[in-house]
Amino acid sequence: MDDLISTSRTAIPTAVPDLDPWPLTIATYNIHGAVGCDGKFAPERVAQVLQELNADIIALQEVPMGGSRTPNVLDILQKATGYVAAEGPACDRPERRYGNAVLSRYPILSVRNIDLSFGSREPRAAVDADVNCHGHLLRVVATHLGLRVKERREQVRKLLQRFDTDEMPVILLGDLNEWFVWGQSLRWLVSHFQAVPAPKTFPSRYPLFPLDRIWIRPRHRLVHVEVHATPLARIASDHLPLIAHIDG
Repeated sequence: MDDLISTSRTAIPTAVPDLDPWPLTIATYNIHGAVGCDGKFAPERVAQVLQELNADIIALQEVPMGGSRTPNVLDILQKATGYVAAEGPACDRPERRYGNAVLSRYPILSVRNIDLSFGSREPRAAVDADVNCHGHLLRVVATHLGLRVKERREQVRKLLQRFDTDEMPVILLGDLNEWFVWGQSLRWLVSHFQAVPAPKTFPSRYPLFPLDRIWIRPRHRLVHVEVHATPLARIASDHLPLIAHIDG
C-alpha cells in the first residue's frame, strides 16, 4: 500500500468500556479555505460555526495547514475548539500544505493518509483515522473527491478497497462532488453502505446540490441526518455543514 502514509492499525482495547458515548454527533464541512461567500478570509468565523455544530467528530475539507505561503487554519480551529486533530494533506509542499482533516473530542489512536490523486488533476486524498470513544472504536474516513466523473469513479473504487476491516464501524464522509443521483460512484457507495439521506448543502446561500455526504457501516447505526443552515454557516463557506447522529 504505497499510497498509505502511516502506520499499522492500533490494537483494539479488550477492556470493557466504562462510559457510553452514544449517541454521537458527526459532521462534515468543506470550509473553502476559510474564505466566506463575501470573499473574506475569516478562520474565526469558521471556528464559530464549528462551535455551533457542537459535534463529537468533524471532518473538514479544503483546510490550509501552513507552509511558507499559507496560514495554518487547522491550528487556529483546533485551538478554538479544543479538539484533537488528524491532518490528511492532499497537497504537501514546503510552501503550501492543504487538504482534509478530522477534529475529535475523543482520542485519535492512529492516522493514515490515502492518496487519491488522479493523473494530472488537482491532488486529492482521504484521511483515515481510528477514534477511541470511551473504548468504542470508530474508523473515520474523511475525503474530498474530484470534479470529473472518471476521476470520482477511480477514487471511490480505491476507497472501497481500503474498507477491509470488520473490527469497528466505518464512517465515510466529506465533499464527494457528486450530484448525479444514479452516478456509478454513488451506486458503488450505496452497494457498500446502503442508501442514506442526502440533504442539499451547496451553494450555502441557496443549496441546490447534495455534494456533502455521511455514510456509515453498519447502516442501522445512522439515526438522523440534517443540514446546519444558520445565518453564520450560510456566509462562512460556500458549503453548509452536514450533521449525522449515530447510535450504538
